[in-house]
Amino acid sequence: MSMAVGFGLLGLLAVLSGAAVFWVNSMARATYALALSFVAVGLQVLFLQQNYVGVVTILMMVMEMAIMAVYMVMFMGMNPALMPMSMVHSNKAALGIAVATFLALAAGVLLIDWPTRRGTPAPDVTAALGDALMGSKMLVMVVTSPVMVATIVAGISLAQHRTRYDRFGDDLTQRPSHDTQPGGGGR
Repeated sequence: MSMAVGFGLLGLLAVLSGAAVFWVNSMARATYALALSFVAVGLQVLFLQQNYVGVVTILMMVMEMAIMAVYMVMFMGMNPALMPMSMVHSNKAALGIAVATFLALAAGVLLIDWPTRRGTPAPDVTAALGDALMGSKMLVMVVTSPVMVATIVAGISLAQHRTRYDRFGDDLTQRPSHDTQPGGGGR
């Protein structure tokens, strides 16, 4: 029974934090709310004992939201958490489209005659699902992962106007520090 309660609470958290994306007034808060929603869904998948998919969902979404936050700070040049904005545009049209889409999907779920299972499941369902999801794309993921990490490091490096090397010299031994901007390390 406690598993069902935990699963239900995670579902509620996923829905509420997903809705919070449209309630909060900044891109950074929306990013964190979306990350929380995906983490809750990933934990639900772990409850279903699909460990590979659950962990990959959590890791991919957390890293994606971290990259998004880094790029917001890097390209916007200010703290996006302090900039009010709305994530909702064309409210009436968006609400109408959302309701129509929900009704169409719900009707499909309830009215379609679902096929019966043919054959038996694989001995290790998680491994079979992982192979089905990533089998032909594993090389792409292995190559793009270091590129994404390098992009994050480069973005952070480019976003910084000055570093400890600017203040303390190339060997970090210059004392007192030479700080070109007041209020920095050599106050």
